[in-house]
Amino acid sequence: MAAPLELRCWGGGWGLPSVHSESLVVMAYAKFSGAPLKVNVIDNTWRGSRGDVPVLTTEDSIVSQPAKILNFLRKQKYNADYELSAKQGADTLAYIALLEEKLLPAVLHTFWVESDNYFTVTKPWFASRMPFPLSLILPGRMSKGALNRILLTRGEPPLYHLRDVEAQIYRDAKECLNLLSNRLGTSQFFFGDTPSTLDAYVFGFLAPLYKVRFPKVQLQEHLKQLSNLCRFCDDILNSYFRLSLGGISPAGQETVDANLQKLTQLVNKESNLIEKMDDNLRQSPQLPPRKLPTLKLTPAEEESNSSQRLSP
Repeated sequence: MAAPLELRCWGGGWGLPSVHSESLVVMAYAKFSGAPLKVNVIDNTWRGSRGDVPVLTTEDSIVSQPAKILNFLRKQKYNADYELSAKQGADTLAYIALLEEKLLPAVLHTFWVESDNYFTVTKPWFASRMPFPLSLILPGRMSKGALNRILLTRGEPPLYHLRDVEAQIYRDAKECLNLLSNRLGTSQFFFGDTPSTLDAYVFGFLAPLYKVRFPKVQLQEHLKQLSNLCRFCDDILNSYFRLSLGGISPAGQETVDANLQKLTQLVNKESNLIEKMDDNLRQSPQLPPRKLPTLKLTPAEEESNSSQRLSP
């Protein structure tokens, strides 16, 4: 009997099994390869200290990062690429490198750096799934990590300023989306009729960008103009994740999404209120406790009180 495989990852919303790209890559690959994952989504009982998910746990191994998790699953005989030729295998590596270099920075920026998206969608969604006080700390840390990752890969000369970096990463991302659209064409998947590792990566990167409802939708609008990529995401959701999404109808899903939006806004307001209260407490002057004055009686009053206590 195969050892149980447990995946710890961020959960879903907006009709997705996960809104987190790297979690979604692993979940899609497991579906394509037939790996029997037990998915445990992070909620407010989580006791982790960092945002380094997804994490795959077995009886004797703990594996993180999508590439390492997929390699581990292949060693367990769950291989979605067994029908690929050597050339297709090489193309897979090249396209994954393209995704991570050209598309991932823009996805990170859309979720974690663009202020309107971060404060109205990303931060409240993730904070609502973390226990206090991680809900106040970890979203900001994840946002800083995303910005550092963008600047590390795209902030080289002459793009010294963030505004220049933003313009460049969105140009690169749109070019990458166009290349993916041309490569997919009218095919169901990138290498024919069977999904593979490349399909898992493309789906993981595109589906959150396609489905999550952001106030700033620069890259999302461009993606929605590429109908074959949108159809690609919808087909995978309908074919591989319909049961895990609970069979919710489109109308029902809209209601769920609306309720989720209200919840995340409420969490965001409460989080901001707690942060303000904490700042006020830190900034308020700390005065030493005051001593109550001691009332001293005159000798005549003391003698009067003493005679009254002694009288029957």
